[in-house]
Amino acid sequence: MVVLLLLAVAALWGASFLFIRVAVTDFGPVALIETRVLLAGVALWLVLSLARRGLPNWRAQGRRYLVLGAVSAGLPFTLIAVAEQELTSGLAATLNATTPLFTLLIGALYGQEQLNARRLAGVLCGVVGVAVLVGLGPLQPSLAVLLAVAASLLAAVCYAIGGVYAKRHFSATPPITVATGQQLGAAAVLLPITPFAMPDKVPSAASAGAAIALALPCTALGFALFYRIVARRGPTTALAVTLLVPPFGLVWGAVFLREPLTPSMLVGLVIVLASVALITRRTSRAQTPRMAAQGAEEV
Repeated sequence: MVVLLLLAVAALWGASFLFIRVAVTDFGPVALIETRVLLAGVALWLVLSLARRGLPNWRAQGRRYLVLGAVSAGLPFTLIAVAEQELTSGLAATLNATTPLFTLLIGALYGQEQLNARRLAGVLCGVVGVAVLVGLGPLQPSLAVLLAVAASLLAAVCYAIGGVYAKRHFSATPPITVATGQQLGAAAVLLPITPFAMPDKVPSAASAGAAIALALPCTALGFALFYRIVARRGPTTALAVTLLVPPFGLVWGAVFLREPLTPSMLVGLVIVLASVALITRRTSRAQTPRMAAQGAEEV
């Protein structure tokens, strides 16, 4: 059962890159992400309201939810949408797998993570993997592509900062409550600039459907299933989804968008995933499921 849940979450989160790629041209990055976080936040809020538990405490933590939403959802989601105007969805998904690398480095600066030889090797491995993806990937490394790659990596940095922030300020809050406040906080942050970034024409039915799929199955349902895994088997099992998202992203892009799947991409993927494995392999019993869930990020 847990294996099926892991595969379901990885498939949903991997598909988010596909749906961004489909919808971003019609919506534009900002309007698409505002649609995503608002619908996902409302859906999660309704789930918590029906369950009569765990609603975010906006009076006590409203400002922190706004910061968390901006850093770990609004900004990185938008950066990825910007990047996918140039990158394939599979390449964007693989670059996003560098999040644990940046989480380690930023966490070490704040004293939340420890560096050792194995983890430093993982960092170097991740750098090599990104270099392979960019230099030998399916796209010519033009200025536009390099800027898109930089945007994807900056999104991973944002996720890492968001994980550190959540660990410091929401360690006593249920994870699904944090996810709800995060999405609604992101929607509030993006709302003032959305009217200035609206699409020039009404999005097509395909783009509208992709935006809804991005918000509801990929984001709202994906989070709900992820936290069920955390509750049943703990953080170590749940964080294995980090290794499964990029392969699904590559497969969905190749199958539904006919994106190229080259040997160099597979090599780069293996190197990046090896980096993630070296960095995240830890069996600390002191780490709680709640903390692990807050540190796990997706697109």
